[in-house]
Amino acid sequence: MKKNLVALMCVASLAATAFVGCGSEEAADTTTTTTQQSNAEVAESTEAAQPATVAAEGELLTGLGTVVSIADSKDASAEGDGTAQADATIAAVTVDSNGAIVECVIDIAQTKIGISADGKITSDLAAEYKSKRELGDEYGMKKASAIGKEWYEQADAFADWAVGKTADDIKNMAISEGYAGDEDLVASVSIHVTGFQAAVLEAMENAVAGGAVAGDKLGLGVTTNIAKSVDATADADGNAEAYTTISVLTVNGDGVITSSIIDAVQAKIAFDTKGVITADKNADVKSKNELGDEYGMRSASSIGKEWNEQAAAYAEYTVGKTVEEVQNTAVEEGRAADADLAASVSVHITDFNAVIAKAVASAK
Repeated sequence: MKKNLVALMCVASLAATAFVGCGSEEAADTTTTTTQQSNAEVAESTEAAQPATVAAEGELLTGLGTVVSIADSKDASAEGDGTAQADATIAAVTVDSNGAIVECVIDIAQTKIGISADGKITSDLAAEYKSKRELGDEYGMKKASAIGKEWYEQADAFADWAVGKTADDIKNMAISEGYAGDEDLVASVSIHVTGFQAAVLEAMENAVAGGAVAGDKLGLGVTTNIAKSVDATADADGNAEAYTTISVLTVNGDGVITSSIIDAVQAKIAFDTKGVITADKNADVKSKNELGDEYGMRSASSIGKEWNEQAAAYAEYTVGKTVEEVQNTAVEEGRAADADLAASVSVHITDFNAVIAKAVASAK
């Protein structure tokens, strides 16, 4: 989905949730950029946000939505390192035959990469970057929160509120200056909700029939690394790259995967030899599924398939399998060893398997 307008709306929410290191709930909730959408603009930019197909009775549609911002990136200076920051808000949903949400899970992959004043990456390239949900209480919002709730608790409260609602309900929700306008929701969600709203709407729009049925449980898995980040040189800008792999799936009572979606966000933040961010901070950062052919793998692929096609093929391969069966997929140097699977998936599958394991573990 092309989401130039939606991305603008979400910058404020993503900045508001970028809390680590802040001293108060007020700081967490009011650190915003200058660009915010009104409710009318939200409605305009998401008016087409309806499920792509209609679920049959008893069938569930499974959807994934991502909204990505690099707006909070900061230049290095004499006072200290800069930060290349990518905030990816991720929503997973299942939708029933009435177009209403059955389950919803929300997470944010917030990746902060240090940049020195001489254009060097100062963060550990091998570091583990946990999502906000994985950080849990370690994220540190509860102690300063006016409502005494951690980030994941507030995200869960919004997701619980969304259950039973249609895309129109989500689109037309009461919002005041980025915050929830409904008193009951405000009691459990004090952070900005525009990013949550946009990601959930996109997930509903993208939702498709993949095999899930009523009673199946929804799971979301996220992994992030910065291993491909490089320093700036006299010949070229540096690249602070936050690479987030995402799995959304459903499992039945026997632990068998019934629907599966795989995506990735490759946020590349350029900077120069003085540690100054040269990337457009207002850029629309698309996921690989959103990029489709624009990603450009097909021409260089040994099997002539684009990244999103290969991710979809591997996701389809996992349906009908348990997580143990997926993890036992034969692999050679990170790639599928089975000839039939390799014919449709030539990219590395180790990250896919890692997020699938996380997603299954979270499906409760």
